[in-house]
Amino acid sequence: MKRIIIIVLSLAIVVGFLFWKFGPSITLFKKEPQQGPIRLVYWGLWEEESLLRPLFAEYQRQNPNVSITYERKSSINYRTRVQAQIQEGSGPDVFRLHNSWLPMFLKDNFLSPAPADIFGLPEYQGLFYPVALESFVKNSQIYAAPLEIDGLALFYNEELLHNVGGKVPGNWQEFIDSATKMTVRNADGIQTAGASMGTASNVDHWSDILGLLLLQQPGVDLSNLASESVSEIFRFYTEFVTDPRKKTWDVNLPNSTSMFAQGRLGFYFAPSWRAHELRIANPNLKFKVVSVPQLAGKQVGWASFWGEAVSAKSRNAKEAWKFVKYLTSAPSQRLLYQEASKVRLFGEPYSQTSLSGELISDPIVGAFVAQGPVYKTWYLSSNTFDNGINDEMIKYFGDGINATLAGTDPQVALQTVDRGVKQVLDKYTGKL
Repeated sequence: MKRIIIIVLSLAIVVGFLFWKFGPSITLFKKEPQQGPIRLVYWGLWEEESLLRPLFAEYQRQNPNVSITYERKSSINYRTRVQAQIQEGSGPDVFRLHNSWLPMFLKDNFLSPAPADIFGLPEYQGLFYPVALESFVKNSQIYAAPLEIDGLALFYNEELLHNVGGKVPGNWQEFIDSATKMTVRNADGIQTAGASMGTASNVDHWSDILGLLLLQQPGVDLSNLASESVSEIFRFYTEFVTDPRKKTWDVNLPNSTSMFAQGRLGFYFAPSWRAHELRIANPNLKFKVVSVPQLAGKQVGWASFWGEAVSAKSRNAKEAWKFVKYLTSAPSQRLLYQEASKVRLFGEPYSQTSLSGELISDPIVGAFVAQGPVYKTWYLSSNTFDNGINDEMIKYFGDGINATLAGTDPQVALQTVDRGVKQVLDKYTGKL
């Protein structure tokens, strides 16, 4: 009996010591934590919370333990503010990411990749356009999913084009022919401009246009821009100002968006969201939108769009990715489009390829989804306000265009551009 008591006391002492030393880590005493309420903080840029509320309500109905806190942010210096918040560990769980920003966020490990059991790569490839993979996938890891697709399309003034018997251009020569016919000059200069091309000052989205030309031009090597192929692009672009035979624009004109809204511009390159501004500025303006002109033998469009990403510091990264997948699903995109269409011309052009047929015949938004399969991208996206890879790249190209307009040979101007671009790429992508 005494021996049994001694054994029991010894075991009690040992177990007590182990519990004191290791506490809850011992499986014997460990209780599985219950799944408590999860709060996801979601940062957006343009949408009012009222627009997104139906999506949040449906997600929370399906996931009662999850609440969504939405915060709309200013686009000015948004990229640097997001990164600063993530670095401090106090940023959002889910946030908006431009399709050109992946290198800047991967460089400092700011992104949480999608878990394979939530968003697998084969599924992702089947849902979205190829440019989404080009933009948001690195080393077979998914870092963002697009809620929209957007880029450059060609807006045209129906009345101006009809009055000169011009045709909607499918290639660049047809573009030049119709643009020159629509251009009206007098002693004071250009009164009606055929096309807004040629400058780096009063042409909105000029850097996107230049990016499109770079991607369309055969023989262009983006790692070596001081070439004859790129010189040809600089000449082609600036000749809309400098060449009397195809002059359709001037440095002294108002900016291209204002000119188009006033009915004084025939052809205007812009992303889809400009249509909302134009309709507000001039409700009577008659315009349509088509795909950008092409060179023979190769179809290329220019993409500039946004996706939803998950912070590497999120404490609920898996749940955050479930939410991103929900946001970018076909039913969610349809619902968001319907809600947006109640307050503006249309919603976000669908990012899922299976939905393109629902918008393809629209006289405005149809062009943006029609180009989906041929979109390409690079680091010349305007209006990202990123104080980073786009803004720095655009500055070098702008200097090159201005030098060319001032009479410098493009080949000479491009030597400086090329050096600057290499520095920018090394700064933001060199270690990736």
